[in-house]
Amino acid sequence: MSLEYSTLDELSTLISDTVIGHMIIRILELYGSFGPVPGILLPFIEAFLPFLPIIVFILANSIVYGLFFGFIFSWIGAVLGATLLFIVLRKMEQFEWIQKIKAQKQVRKITAFFDRRGFGPLFLLLCFPFSPSALINVVAAFSRISIQQFVLALILGKAVMIFSVSYVGSSITSFATNPTKAIIIGICIVIVWAIGKFIEARMNSKANQFDSENKDNE
Repeated sequence: MSLEYSTLDELSTLISDTVIGHMIIRILELYGSFGPVPGILLPFIEAFLPFLPIIVFILANSIVYGLFFGFIFSWIGAVLGATLLFIVLRKMEQFEWIQKIKAQKQVRKITAFFDRRGFGPLFLLLCFPFSPSALINVVAAFSRISIQQFVLALILGKAVMIFSVSYVGSSITSFATNPTKAIIIGICIVIVWAIGKFIEARMNSKANQFDSENKDNE
């Protein structure tokens, strides 16, 4: 994949005069030489290894691949990784060590909160770059949230989070002097949250209708 992106060129102009700056540029060029593989794989792995710096991966993707492809690669990797983790944990619920974790008082409180509130808080937590997304994914898997609700919140929440970070990375040299970008990110959060709530309401309505029909047939 070509690395002729203005963001990388701008960054190179700014920092390549220093030893550390030159090293960063070389690493980014090497990163991009492998095509989309590292752009998708690293966010995917981070779902299972939360100590990895997801923000760094997203910034690197947006700098190397540009805003659009950097966002897409990061988003695909993060969503696939978190979804797989959720499914694996749900499948492992019968294990004793999982039951012990679920039985802890603090975990029970958080899962009960997710059970009551559903999509809303899960979406909002996933929107913010510095929220503990791995912990959120684990607790969501322990709750009674359906996989459809989780994936919906994940897809939309991660889209907001990754886009906001990618937006910074793709124009890292001008973001600090252009507050309009922060306003755009805020508007995106509100719009995507509203869409998510509408879809969740439709899903709940369909589920309630299905339950009612089943009861009538019994």
